[in-house]
Amino acid sequence: MRGSHVIGEAATRAGCRFYAGYPITPQNELPEYLSKRFAELEDATFIQAESELAAINMVMGASMAGVRAMTSSSSPGISLKQEGISYMAGTELPAVVVNVMRGGPGLGNIAPSQQDYFQATRGGGHGGYRTIVLAPHSGQELVTLTMKAFDLADRYRLPVVLLGDGLMGQMMEPVTFPDPIDPATLPRKDWVLGGAKGRGGHLLASLLLDPSKMEQHNWKLARKYAAIRERETEHESYLLDDAVLAVVAFGTAARIAKGAVNRVRKAGLKAGLFRPVTLWPFPERQLRALTPRLKHILVFEMNLGQMVEDVKLSIGEQATVHFYGRPGGIVSTPHEIAEAITKLCYRYDLG
Repeated sequence: MRGSHVIGEAATRAGCRFYAGYPITPQNELPEYLSKRFAELEDATFIQAESELAAINMVMGASMAGVRAMTSSSSPGISLKQEGISYMAGTELPAVVVNVMRGGPGLGNIAPSQQDYFQATRGGGHGGYRTIVLAPHSGQELVTLTMKAFDLADRYRLPVVLLGDGLMGQMMEPVTFPDPIDPATLPRKDWVLGGAKGRGGHLLASLLLDPSKMEQHNWKLARKYAAIRERETEHESYLLDDAVLAVVAFGTAARIAKGAVNRVRKAGLKAGLFRPVTLWPFPERQLRALTPRLKHILVFEMNLGQMVEDVKLSIGEQATVHFYGRPGGIVSTPHEIAEAITKLCYRYDLG
């Protein structure tokens, strides 16, 4: 099944019943799929909005009404949604935002890229907020992480970003879906707006003109973000038990890196892969735990080294961090990364 279609089906099975978006390549197959899929359901709403700004504000309204809601776009379209995402973070509204990344900056191109790492993991909009960021690397993980995104959004009342790229959205793999969730069985949200007859006097807003109330609210958000950091990190370790060098990569880059690790292993070089699944919160403790015996780390990204900052913040001076990447939409091959690993191993006598 095509990756974009997998996200749409997984969202539907997770109880998503509202989608608003605006067309942009390379994620158009996702709203196309949902437009047909939602037409089969009596309680689902699909809207092709007049703009990205309209779409995110429609999602905000649906979330206020208690519906599991989602939007999707690609890179520059996500930029246009950032004000609304900040409003949702401030109002503590859950939603899922899918970014199928393309090359940038500007309009860039429609080729796969990972250049939106900073945008996703640093909040993206104004106000110092955070969003949970999930980075799938396979068709099956598109299923599990899409469904998990809705659960996390509801649990913590915040937007959750599913960060893919053009290659992941287009590729086809066999996947298995769990049984669909009946939205009526989801936990009740006692904060939703039910209309004048439903919940009189209830208010949801992110405008807090009193500075002391704004500060109290930000401290509340900070405590929530701290709890997420403590509870929700996820990563994959691959062939790291005896490794002398770790490659750190996420998403599509991790698939390529895994192929490279397998190649150099056949040549006798002990490399392994550390794959962050949550980009925020970043699994810094788990990565730092490797450094007593691993003194060299190669970060591979489809950009100019954005995740490098989080790797360095995680390990401090405990290991030397190297980087390999290509920006703009050219996808490196496993052979290319295997050569980079091999050069490092021989340069630092890591054989």
